[in-house]
Amino acid sequence: MKHFDVAIIGAGIAGASIASEIGEDRSVLLLEAEDHPGYHSTGRSAAFWTESYGGPLVQPLTSASRSFLENPPPEFSESGFLRPRGAVNISRDDEQHLADQFLSDFAESGLSMDRWSWEQAAALVPNLKPIWTHAIHEPDCRDIDVAALHAAYLRDAKRKNVELICRAPVSEIRKDGGMWELSARNESYRATVLVNAAGAWADGIARMAGVKPVGIQPLIRNMVQIETDPPSSPDMPLVVGLDGSFYFKPEAGGGYWLSPHDEIPAEPGDVAPDELSVAIAIDRFEKVMDVAVRRVTRKWAGLRSFAPDRLPVIGFDAGKDDFFWFAGQGGFGIQTAPAAAKLARSVLLGQMPDASLHMINARLYEASRFAQDR
Repeated sequence: MKHFDVAIIGAGIAGASIASEIGEDRSVLLLEAEDHPGYHSTGRSAAFWTESYGGPLVQPLTSASRSFLENPPPEFSESGFLRPRGAVNISRDDEQHLADQFLSDFAESGLSMDRWSWEQAAALVPNLKPIWTHAIHEPDCRDIDVAALHAAYLRDAKRKNVELICRAPVSEIRKDGGMWELSARNESYRATVLVNAAGAWADGIARMAGVKPVGIQPLIRNMVQIETDPPSSPDMPLVVGLDGSFYFKPEAGGGYWLSPHDEIPAEPGDVAPDELSVAIAIDRFEKVMDVAVRRVTRKWAGLRSFAPDRLPVIGFDAGKDDFFWFAGQGGFGIQTAPAAAKLARSVLLGQMPDASLHMINARLYEASRFAQDR
């Protein structure tokens, strides 16, 4: 039976990034249930990086990740993962309060935000209907190459001798002689510390290990790709409804991809697009853009998982020094991955935080914050 310092369950962006961060300092096992890592959430990401997404308490993790994503160490990647995009957050004539609140929420953040008129927004978003008179421009929004970032983390973990095993759903977790013993794919493994990076399955993994869940809820997000007349402009920004009911951006070839920004509670598992949600997404898009939708070219759905307070869970379970939570990363797990993984490394290994984390309050994300509710 192989013994490891750390066993990580889940090889999506969470598991891959923390494996990369600690692989030089510890012997690491990375277990993935699917044929390929990132199948359920990471591989179905909306692929944008914008500092306001997730709210003001998540923003520091996103901002702290920017430097790494733009200029990663050469041994990690030969090129960066961000490309210019820009974002315009919009609301209707009678919804000025949404724009005011958005600016107020990030007033102390230092983010680049400009209040725009409809005319300014329409110059970047051709065919924007005149009812959308309130706009806030975020020039620093970027596209993010999710597949390349995830692959780079897995590649870096392999370089550091992390052992990745796919098609290995964990069937049993038990304690034996102060060590964790895991059964997966008819094999058994032992580890000193167990890292729960299982995304939507995080609470189930905790129960299997005899640890009380923190309340991680999987939610379905639907995405649609469409062709329109006229087609999209490739330089158009991401467009986000300040009421939280939609977002869309141009797609290569003149299409758009869009989402109704839905969050449908679900059980962990493979999810398919919901036809009603697809119809709602298109209807909301047509209320924003004066274009004709010609056809749906693709539709898909992915899981995102949140803790009850919608903040990530990063740290040891209350009263334990061998069960580490790295979960609840919602829809912002990709854009916060570098900072979140560096924070997890410092807590897990008991080291000083990286200098890039100086603006982050780690206590906000501690797993022990749920102890009194359990």
